[in-house]
Amino acid sequence: RRYQCEQVAKHFGRKALRDISLEELDTQKHLLNERDFRRARHVITENLRTLAAAEALPKGDLKQMGKLMAESHASMRDDFEITVPEIDTLVAIVKEVIGNQGGVRMTGGGFGGCVVALVPVSFVDMIKTAIATQYEQKTGLNADIYICHATQGATASI
Repeated sequence: RRYQCEQVAKHFGRKALRDISLEELDTQKHLLNERDFRRARHVITENLRTLAAAEALPKGDLKQMGKLMAESHASMRDDFEITVPEIDTLVAIVKEVIGNQGGVRMTGGGFGGCVVALVPVSFVDMIKTAIATQYEQKTGLNADIYICHATQGATASI
């Protein structure tokens, strides 16, 4: 995937995909193979989603974060092809519970493992119940759940 993305950047005469706009990519779609186009589209749109999330988070805009996280997961699944059915199932279970009151997506290095959900505390027990009652039935696997609370990051005192 890295090589594929590097090839698209090279096609545009750029060092990295971050230097290519989505509009530029779309105008050259017909010159790229479909797989490489999708890989590059994932990276470029993920960069845009990250910038949008940086604006939505300080505002506490969970609806926008949910939209961005859903788009991110779909892009990882469809364009970058790094999710697995078990993770897609877990994302769907959580999304069914939270609706537009937060977000959920795969996280980590890809090809399985973990999801992250950004939800109001009031949804945690419902999510845990939904996962406990549905995930093993649908996948044959058990899921571990870790509840985390966001706090202020490390700061330096001068």
